[in-house]
Amino acid sequence: MLDVHGWLEKFGAALKAGDGAAVAGLFLPEGMWRDYLALGWTLATHEGADAITTFANARGAASGIGQFSSDVPEGATEGFITFETTLGRGEGYVRLMGEQCFTLLTALKELKGFEEPLRGRRNSGVVDETGKRTWEDVRHDDVEQWSESNPPYVLVIGAGQGGLALGARLKMLGVPCLLIDKYPRVGDQWRSRYKSLLLHDPVWYDHMPYVPFPDHWPVYTPKQKMGDWLEYYAGIMELGIWTSTECKGISRDAATGKWQVSLVRDGKPVTLRPEHVVMAVGNAGFPITPTFPGQETFKGHQCHSSAHPGGEGLEGQRVIVVGANNSAHDICADLVSHGAEPVMIQRSSTLIVRQSNMETLLAGAYSQKAFDSGLTTDKADLLGASVPLRLAEKVNKATWDALRVSEAPFYQRLTDAGFQVDFGPDGTGIAMKFQRTSSGYYVDVGASEMVADGRIKVRSGVTIERIDEKGLVLSDGSHERADRIIYATGFGDMKQWVSRLINPEVAERIGKTWGYGSGFPGDEGPWEGEMKNLWKPTAEPGLWFMAGNLAMARSYSQYLGLQLKARFEGLPVEPYVPA
Repeated sequence: MLDVHGWLEKFGAALKAGDGAAVAGLFLPEGMWRDYLALGWTLATHEGADAITTFANARGAASGIGQFSSDVPEGATEGFITFETTLGRGEGYVRLMGEQCFTLLTALKELKGFEEPLRGRRNSGVVDETGKRTWEDVRHDDVEQWSESNPPYVLVIGAGQGGLALGARLKMLGVPCLLIDKYPRVGDQWRSRYKSLLLHDPVWYDHMPYVPFPDHWPVYTPKQKMGDWLEYYAGIMELGIWTSTECKGISRDAATGKWQVSLVRDGKPVTLRPEHVVMAVGNAGFPITPTFPGQETFKGHQCHSSAHPGGEGLEGQRVIVVGANNSAHDICADLVSHGAEPVMIQRSSTLIVRQSNMETLLAGAYSQKAFDSGLTTDKADLLGASVPLRLAEKVNKATWDALRVSEAPFYQRLTDAGFQVDFGPDGTGIAMKFQRTSSGYYVDVGASEMVADGRIKVRSGVTIERIDEKGLVLSDGSHERADRIIYATGFGDMKQWVSRLINPEVAERIGKTWGYGSGFPGDEGPWEGEMKNLWKPTAEPGLWFMAGNLAMARSYSQYLGLQLKARFEGLPVEPYVPA
């Protein structure tokens, strides 16, 4: 039986020989090779013999990949691996079935000669041996040195978790970088949300790069606490950030090919000309507020969920919440706690997962038990990346088939209350639904019980025909009285930002910035096998996108940071594009 060590020896020899067919022969016919920058300088999964052969022929020998090793015991058929290429050092994970490989991950970890100043390589802290410049002087320059004549190499638009994570990576890599954010303080995008908001993912899943949460941190972080943490993080990582700064437009400088970015900082216009622009404004565009006949006649207050401050002061009011996903549930639960009467208008079915089950789903990689067993956050991220999306769909389907059975009484109570439940269009659950559309689900932190026992009234299977001065007229002819209407109806695609800030032509050329081409509604094909246009080169050179939750920000900021560093240093990093 071929083990990991024996397979790596054969794999390395075939790559060195430039024999793509021999490389593919080491994989199962349905085998998958996920490469994150190590050979292809993009994020891609190569599925099947033809794709693997072509990729290995194009990049195997040329990358100089070799020196494969693994710490797994003799006879092991899966485990973590390390390797080197001409330009860098990498890590990954291999799974064997019989004599062949089922899945392989090769991921670049660092560039040779440009290692991060961590641990034994940390700097002395002495800024200037003559004493003429202090740490405070350097910190001032981090923020204030940038101008039209002295632009940053990278401009990051947005200083939420994605922008901050990337900024931290670039800081450690020595890439001149400036972040801008429209809010007065870092973290205000969290502080400005409704008061009851907590993160729905557990603490072990949500660490930022380099600075994990302290050991006493709560499992689920309140939004105010999260905002404060991000502000502390920006200071600890010594990031250059312009707050109270809005981007008004982005264009190409025809003479230099650089970006020309028009900003307003503290009310004053500023122009910067960076080589690269990273859109880190989240995986959503502008708030979607649907329109209905008669909407303007409503006598009460109407707003999008992003503008809803919370249920304080709404005691005794009847509040219609249009929508049935995370925000809608959180808002309804908060309204109940403040003595209001919420009515949820469910326009389509929703995937529900209990918070306790969410912890169980993540427990193998992101939990106190996993950490205590020696699985670091970095290793957990690598383990997650080692499961290609094609395989992830199958794994999640099996998991959710079992969960539907074990939680049948819970889901039946919701159904009996008139709530429409789904488990994804193919039954693959929340992880795949999130990666496909980033919508259509709720992590239950208490609102589902309120739905089941009637404290949150649900109207489903109906549409809104019109709005009158007193409330909503529904498609079944019924009327729902309302003192207030909140539209928890989500946000548009991030391409809206591209269209507004650059132009519609660039937005169309780039396309969507979420989903992986699963072929289901909201994530139309063709199959790509990686998230569209995120953390990798796009159809517009020098324009990049950061998006996703805290875990994605932590993990994928590493790969985007390495790509930008390689370009800053002028390294040969042409992304692999199949013929």
